[in-house]
Amino acid sequence: MVENITGLLHQWQGGDLKAREQLFELLYADLVLVARNRLSQHGSSTLQPAALVNESLMRLMESDAGYKDRTHFVAVAALRMRAVLVDHARARAASKRGGNVEMLTLSHAGAAPGEQDMVYEVLALHQALNRLAELEPRAASAIELTYFGGMSREEIVLVLGVSLPTVDRDLRFARAWLNRQLS
Repeated sequence: MVENITGLLHQWQGGDLKAREQLFELLYADLVLVARNRLSQHGSSTLQPAALVNESLMRLMESDAGYKDRTHFVAVAALRMRAVLVDHARARAASKRGGNVEMLTLSHAGAAPGEQDMVYEVLALHQALNRLAELEPRAASAIELTYFGGMSREEIVLVLGVSLPTVDRDLRFARAWLNRQLS
């Protein structure tokens, strides 16, 4: 199955649209599960898992990423999911506030009810991850792949090309740093 997915990825990159459709059929359920896990951590949302996956796949089709294998594809899809979540949160916050949102702090989260909590949480996490990426890019990538991609430590090892102890150190550092930033 893994070889089949890798083969389909390479065929798609060669211009075979039928291979792309087969690939999406094979991986769609996995991506919906990742999306459902992301959205369930934030409570109710107007964004449904299928919509998150569909928008992410649309963005994937527009990119020229050279996918090596299934793990790399899912990692890129996870990053696209992050972008979709952030865009959705920005749009929701802007419509609630009556204008565009540039920067938010966590102080807004306590004053916002229900779904607004999720909106501010996603935006605050996005801003914190951007700051972490400036400080420690690999640690930021590891936490993105865990949080947005639902990847295991072993899968992150493959995507980042580092050892398991390195991934563990990066995740510990990133979690501690984010906890300090978001508290």
